Amino acid sequence: MLLRPKQRTKLDDTEDGQFYSVPRFVTHVDQGFIDQLTQLYGDRLKPDSRILDLMSSHISHLPEEMEFAHVEGHGMNEEELASNPRLHHYFVQNLNDNPQLPLLDQDFDAVLNCVSVQYLQYPEAVFSEIHRILKPGGILIISFSNRMFFQKAITAWRDGTEASRVGLVKSYLKSVPGLSTPEVISRKSDVPPILQMLGIGGGDPFYAVIAQRL
Repeated sequence: MLLRPKQRTKLDDTEDGQFYSVPRFVTHVDQGFIDQLTQLYGDRLKPDSRILDLMSSHISHLPEEMEFAHVEGHGMNEEELASNPRLHHYFVQNLNDNPQLPLLDQDFDAVLNCVSVQYLQYPEAVFSEIHRILKPGGILIISFSNRMFFQKAITAWRDGTEASRVGLVKSYLKSVPGLSTPEVISRKSDVPPILQMLGIGGGDPFYAVIAQRL
C-alpha cells in the first residue's frame, strides 16, 4: 500500500465541500513561483492541445500568448472556476470522495496540478485516473511549494520535509504503471521554512514533478 491509513488523515476531517464553499480569490504562492510555473508551462505544453487543470481555481497560470484547443477545469468551488478566463468548461468534484474523473479515455494532451497535491487522500486512485485520460505521450505536471492549508493537508505531507514531499509525489507517479520515470525541477529558498511560511524573504520554493504517459 502506497500510504498507510494514518498517513491519509487530516487535522480537519470535516466535509471538504464545507471548507471550500467560500471562494478564495487569491494566489497561494508568490509571483516568483508563478513566473517559473508559467515559464515551465510555456516550455512543456503545446499550442492547440487539450489541457486538464486539476484542482484548479480562478487562475491557471497558463502563458497568455498560448492558445489551447480546450482547457477543462476541475475544482471544489464553482464561483472560483466560473471566474477563470482560461477554462472552456469546468466541473466540481471532491476527489477524496470520488476519484473517478468524468472524462474520456486518452482525451487530454496534458494534466496540470498546481499547489494542491497535498490534499489528496487517495493519490494512487487519482493518478491512475490521470493516466487513463492522458493520450500516449501526454504530460503530467505537478507543482507545489511549502505552503498549504495545514488542517487539510494529509499527515504524510504535513509531517514531511520539502525533500520528503518531492519523494512522496515521485512515489505517487511511480505507483502507476505506464508513466515515465518522474523528472524533478526545483528552486529552493535559502530562508528558513518557518519564515517562508510567514512570507518573510527569500521567495517561495518551487518544485515540479513531471512524467509522461508511455
